[in-house]
Amino acid sequence: MNTPTRFEGAYQDLAPGDKLECSICWWVYDPEQGDDSRGIPPGTAFSELPTDWCCPGCDGPRHKFLKMVE
Repeated sequence: MNTPTRFEGAYQDLAPGDKLECSICWWVYDPEQGDDSRGIPPGTAFSELPTDWCCPGCDGPRHKFLKMVE
């Protein structure tokens, strides 16, 4: 059974290219860049990150990320 991803903000509907920012340390996850420190290749949407992925800046959990509004 899939457990839905919980977000601090009211952003449940994410597009594959959406950037998200850690609400603890302000590190930005950009799908175009991926996360080299955790072995996440460029082009990986936030919703496709492994369930145990955490912020490379502070080890904060995924649900602490907020969708960036440009």
